[in-house]
Amino acid sequence: MWESRPSLRARYPAIQSSCYALIRRLKHTDDRSAFHSGDVDLDRFFYCFAGQNQFRHHIGTTYVAVSSERIHGFVTVSPGELAATSVKQPTRANLPGYPLPILRLSRLAVDQRDRGKGVGRLLLRTALGLALDLRDRLGCTGIVVDAKPSALGFFEVLGFLRLDSETAGLTDRPVPVPLFLPVQAIADALGP
Repeated sequence: MWESRPSLRARYPAIQSSCYALIRRLKHTDDRSAFHSGDVDLDRFFYCFAGQNQFRHHIGTTYVAVSSERIHGFVTVSPGELAATSVKQPTRANLPGYPLPILRLSRLAVDQRDRGKGVGRLLLRTALGLALDLRDRLGCTGIVVDAKPSALGFFEVLGFLRLDSETAGLTDRPVPVPLFLPVQAIADALGP
């Protein structure tokens, strides 16, 4: 149960941001070429696929943090489903046994020039708010993120739980770790 874990409300002030950027959906006209996160894969996704996925294929939506038309960071989300059996006990006991609707946090990156300024926190807070909105409009049991091993600490300190998964390293790249944050924990932290 969540009561046995430290209060999420105490954790989420860290998500408050002094960042001055506006969060909005990616536009066709946005210049993404000046954005550099320092991660080749995230940058390639943002330059080449974020627009296609949003405008042509309609499989995800990218939100950008912008000021003066410069992009400081982005987060990409899409709806998805989660097998209830992949959620560990005791959280699983509160969930139905069929596939669960979730919001998948697909990508999150901050420009190298803006690290430590709260941009990532602001983008994550936006994704959490989208999960609450999705819960109220269509149904959503939480957020799932496939975290890179280097980002595990960031997500786990915010209350994300590891999911049961069978992962096999088929390449030389680090295997992402699936994490889940129940929507009730988000609501408790951010308010209804």
